[in-house]
Amino acid sequence: MESTNSNILDATLLEPRIKHQTIFAHYDNLKSGEYFILHNDHDPKPLYHQLVIQKGEVFTWDYIENGPEWWKIKITKK
Repeated sequence: MESTNSNILDATLLEPRIKHQTIFAHYDNLKSGEYFILHNDHDPKPLYHQLVIQKGEVFTWDYIENGPEWWKIKITKK
């Protein structure tokens, strides 16, 4: 499945104070089976744990690119 600009969320462009809430809102707007690609400049593993705590295991988290400069994670709503 090809990604389009509409399903890429570049977290490097977000202000730190709104970063997680923006990512959560992006996830909440997905329908079951839909995904977005999170682009970041560091491993967002703490975000993964926060998603599990707040949402449960209702998503998949697949690394497309795993550093050292960029991280891209495909987050799919189950």
